[in-house]
Amino acid sequence: MTTSAPFITEIAGGIATVTLTRPDAHNAFDDDLVARLTREFQGLSRDTVVRVVILASTGRSFCAGADISWMKRMAEFGQEENLEDAKGLAGLMFTLASLRKPTIAAVQGAAFGGGVGLVAACDIAIAAEEAQFALTEVKLGILPAAIGPYIISAMGPRQATRYMLTGERFDSARALDLGLVTEVTEKDNVLPRAKEFAGMLLENGPRAMAEVKNLVRYVIGHEHNEALMAQTAGHIARVRASSEGREGLAAFLEKRKPNWVRK
Repeated sequence: MTTSAPFITEIAGGIATVTLTRPDAHNAFDDDLVARLTREFQGLSRDTVVRVVILASTGRSFCAGADISWMKRMAEFGQEENLEDAKGLAGLMFTLASLRKPTIAAVQGAAFGGGVGLVAACDIAIAAEEAQFALTEVKLGILPAAIGPYIISAMGPRQATRYMLTGERFDSARALDLGLVTEVTEKDNVLPRAKEFAGMLLENGPRAMAEVKNLVRYVIGHEHNEALMAQTAGHIARVRASSEGREGLAAFLEKRKPNWVRK
């Protein structure tokens, strides 16, 4: 276990669980936490032992977005200082979203502002029935720009526009309808369910899952035409010919578990 003031990281059985540990501050982040989390996710991305990453929290809230003291400091910044600050948050979201390993958000409580961005940047999100969500930036006269790409990708442009404009709250059932979360369950079952998903993911080829993430990102940004058809055909051909692809097929034909599954 690695301990660092605003969060802890536990690694067991190929699963890294990063848990935000500032419940009194509703797990809100500041520039220090943003930088620490970015470095943590970068390290986990390089760690060959880790195959799945879970992002969890303690307390009533998953993440309330920006910390009040940080917002006060930002209000005194000029444009250049704000730009550097915003790049830090954008870098965190990009790092989390582009991790080559599957990521799971275990949302046990409220997620507001940047907290919604963390949820959207993960591949899978399990939310408690009582969890609440809101993109409240407009109420402060700002906008959710750094997290915007991930919100729009998860919810679609029409619904993302609505909730970015209104700043209204919505519950986990609505978040499920919108595609922001992938499953809703009882609060006490959020982390166990996330670990169940992680267990399922450990059965799959690590490279294959990384390639699934690449495929989704590529397809979203391109028209469905002959060029896309050629790209996707080439993609599967490369993966089939890889050592992992060959091992997976051999294991299937030989009725055994592939070598990436722990015996």
